[in-house]
Order: sequence, then structure tokens, then C-alpha cells
Amino acid sequence: MTDRTTPRSPQSPFRTALAALSGTSIEWYDFYAFATAAAIVFNDVFFPADMPTSLKTISSFATFAVGFLLRPLGGIVFGHIGDRVGRKKTLVITLLMMGTASFAIGLLPTYDQVGVVSPILLIVLRLVQGIAIGGEWGGAVLIAVENAPKGKATFFGSFAQLGSSVGALLSTGMFSLMNLFGESAFNSWGWRVPFLASAVLVVIGLVVRTKLEDSPVMDEIHAEQKKSEPGKKQARVSKLPVSEVLRKDWKTVLVGVFSLATATGGYYVVTSYLLSYGTDDQHLSESMLLNGLSLAAFLELVVTPFLALLGDKVGAHKVVVGGLVGVVLLSIPQFMVMSTGSVVLIYVMMLAMRLVMSALYGPMAAILADGFAPHVRYTGISLSYQVCNLIFAGFAPVTAVWLSSLAGGAYWPPAAALMGVSVIGIWCTLRLRTYRQRRIAGEAPALTRQPVATSA
Repeated sequence: MTDRTTPRSPQSPFRTALAALSGTSIEWYDFYAFATAAAIVFNDVFFPADMPTSLKTISSFATFAVGFLLRPLGGIVFGHIGDRVGRKKTLVITLLMMGTASFAIGLLPTYDQVGVVSPILLIVLRLVQGIAIGGEWGGAVLIAVENAPKGKATFFGSFAQLGSSVGALLSTGMFSLMNLFGESAFNSWGWRVPFLASAVLVVIGLVVRTKLEDSPVMDEIHAEQKKSEPGKKQARVSKLPVSEVLRKDWKTVLVGVFSLATATGGYYVVTSYLLSYGTDDQHLSESMLLNGLSLAAFLELVVTPFLALLGDKVGAHKVVVGGLVGVVLLSIPQFMVMSTGSVVLIYVMMLAMRLVMSALYGPMAAILADGFAPHVRYTGISLSYQVCNLIFAGFAPVTAVWLSSLAGGAYWPPAAALMGVSVIGIWCTLRLRTYRQRRIAGEAPALTRQPVATSA
């Protein structure tokens, strides 16, 4: 049976996937620009000069962390809109919110100019970013996954995830470019340019997204709403998606949270914290580390689609588990080589770590989407992803700095924590597969017409 119940012009899955990629690239660019700036410049720009260095670093990462506080709220609000109104409309709203907040950050006054008002304004704009990105990911993933041909959901779903790689590459690239003007210029105005440049990217993203059609899943849900009889309950339309998800699928949400922990929190440990550890504790070149992170982001961009294709062939769950095993094996060496000062060794480990972490990003989109029924899918995957980000990602850099400080600046506590969440993630990823099989087996035939069709 076809997924579409109303005629419309065919929409290329590649066009839809590229549209998802363009939007997520812009939003993640803005998000990672904040993460990079928090690691290398916000501690001096938005906090008192006489504050201890470690406290300024923790405070700077704390402003980064607050953006994650409202991400679950963004997931709930935009998940509700996305499940009932449509994926497309939410993606336009979230893009506008993120772009406006990022541009405003580039215009903020410094602590020396307005005192405590400066970090307060930074936190407010960061919260707006959090709400926007909270609703972005779920819609971008679903617009790509739900338009994918049968058996190709993992591959096309990876395009939305590639936005993370593109955003990170653009962000670190822009900061590396601004560093070429010298430390004085960078600290005075250079750090603002990446944020101000987001305005141009947002305009491009809006042009792409406004021309996008919604997913066939939403076509069918809207068609059923129009055909529904007064007073008759429709199984595939939920008045309050978040309530249904928490009542029926809370185990899937919980397992989804922990299966994503390394892909979210682990990412910031091997990027933002690694950058801070390398510059503050090992006194390595900031430009050298930024260039290494740019190379790693480029590698991630290249290999993620191929790993997603592998997931469609051998099973998405197997690829993710393999990536998590790789993270466990590389966590200690990733930080150990920093003390050598060898650019070659540092870059090799950066690239190796990003390679195994790339196995987590593409497949997880389709895996998680397949864990929820179509009519509450946006809300379900958004809750899992954003609660995970709140718990693990938002506080990953500041927690890593704190754990390291308890051990006198040693790297092993953050590395051990990364290994631990990866081991838990392996078990939870396998549980997601079990929950998917149970859901499909227990649904009525009408509900099984729209599985994401990841490999069993």
C-alpha cells in the first residue's frame, strides 16, 4: 500500500534529504560556534579579568550548558506541532529562532563595557538557541527518513545528521580563519564574525525549506483527520502526543536517551573539552587544535553516508554498536597523545575517534525514529534526543573540567566517564531493536504501513 493518500507531485528523496541537510547545517553551525567560543574566548570576554582561570573556564562552559536546559521543552512544543500540523512548518520556525539568536550574540557588549548584564544577555540568547535546536533535530530527521525509499531509511536519515558535521566544519573553519588576524584582533572583534555570518546562512536555509513539501506520513495523518467522524477516536491521530509517548513508550524514550549519550555528550568531550584541555593544561597551539578538529569534522562528513549505507546492508544497530566499541578503545589514547605535543599523533587520534563516532550519527536517526509509531514519532524522538542532550551533552564540557580538576588536571577521569557511557550505550542500542520488534508485532495492520524500515 502506498504511503500517500492524496495525490501530489513526486518529491525526490535526495531533494528532501538535501533540504534537511541545509537546515541542520546552519543550526548546528550556530550551536557549535557557541561551543567553540565558550572554549577559547567567552571566558575572557564575558567574565571579570580577575576571576581565577579555572572558574572562568567553568563559567564559560556553564553558559554553553544552559542552552540544553530548554531543549526538552523545544522538543515537546515543536514535537506537538510537528505531529499534528506538519514537519515543514516547525523547521522554518526553528531556523528563524536559531539564526536571530546567533546574530544577536555577535552584537553583545563585553563584561568590561556593561558588567554583569553581558553574561546575562548571553545566557538569554543561549536559552533561545536551546529551544530552537530542541525542535529542529526531530523534524529534520523525519522529513528525510519518512521520504526515503524502502530499505534506505538509514542512508537518507544520515543526511540530517550530516548537518552536525557540516556545521562543525564551518564553525571551526571560521574560527580558524579569524585566528589568522592575530590574538588581539580575534579577542576584540574576530570572534563575533562567525555569529554575524549566520544571518547569510539563515536566508539560504529559509529559501530551501519554504520550497519543501511535508512528509507522506503527514499527508496520511491529515487525510485521516478529514475523514474522521465526530466523536470517533482515531488511532493514528493524537491530541496530546507527549502524553501518549510518556504513557505508552516511556521505556523506549529512556533507552533512547542512554543509547545516544556517547553521540551527544561524548562529542563535546572530544571537541570542546579536548580543545580546553589542550590549550589550558598542555599549552598546545589553539590554531593547531582547531585545524585538527576541522579535519576531523571533514572526515566525519565524508564517512557518515557510507557508514549509513552499511547500516542499510548489515543492520543499523550493528554499525552503532561497532562505533561504541571503538570509542571505548580510543578514549584513553585520544587524551594520552596530547602530552607528546606531536601534531601527527594528535591528528591521527582525532581522526580515529571521529571515524568511530561517525558510526553513531547516521544510523541512530533511523533507529530511533523506528522506535515510535508515526503519529507520535516527532515527539518521541525529540524527547529521547533532547533529554539526552540535557543530561549528557549540555554539561559534558563543564563536568569533564570538574572531573579533571579533582584529579589534579589529569585526563583519565573524563576519558573513563566516556568509556562508561559507551558501554551502557551498547546495551541500550540493542534494547531499542527489541522494542522496535515488539511495537511492530503489537500494532494493528493500519499502523504498520509506515515503519521506517531499518534493518532488523
